[in-house]
Amino acid sequence: MRTEEEQKTDSYLSFRLGHESFAVKVSKVIEILEVPHITKVPKSPAFMRGVINLRGTVLPVVDTRLKFGMKEISDTVNTCIIVFNINFDGEAMMVGALVDAVQEVFEMDEDNLMPPPSIGGKFKTEFIRGMAKKNEDFVMVLEVDKIFSNDEIIHIQTNTEEKIKY
Repeated sequence: MRTEEEQKTDSYLSFRLGHESFAVKVSKVIEILEVPHITKVPKSPAFMRGVINLRGTVLPVVDTRLKFGMKEISDTVNTCIIVFNINFDGEAMMVGALVDAVQEVFEMDEDNLMPPPSIGGKFKTEFIRGMAKKNEDFVMVLEVDKIFSNDEIIHIQTNTEEKIKY
């Protein structure tokens, strides 16, 4: 039988974009990939890097730096794709997120999650679930399902399902 304390503890995967640290619940992560060749999709939003073939499935890949309003940089040896399972209107969808580096999996008690900043942050707070203190730094804990707007999801689905033919 689990204690009340164990029920409030979740596992998170942390990753870096520039000098900022982010984390997502491990339960939303399907896998982590090295960056393969990414096919650019015409007329896609600037933040959409393109699509890859993931074992016969067309996977949209988003440049998370651009999505978060950060400067675009060249890929490095540490750049990777985190494949997320997101929920959109009750349906599951896979999306790949290009990140600068994956850091670690850590456990955190939900009570240690601080509210997101309300003003002055350089990131939109609607998809920041909260802030976690890790050593001397803050980690922004994200709500993966809220990162993309309805229009963005529809655009990604349209571009990957109807325009790309393998």
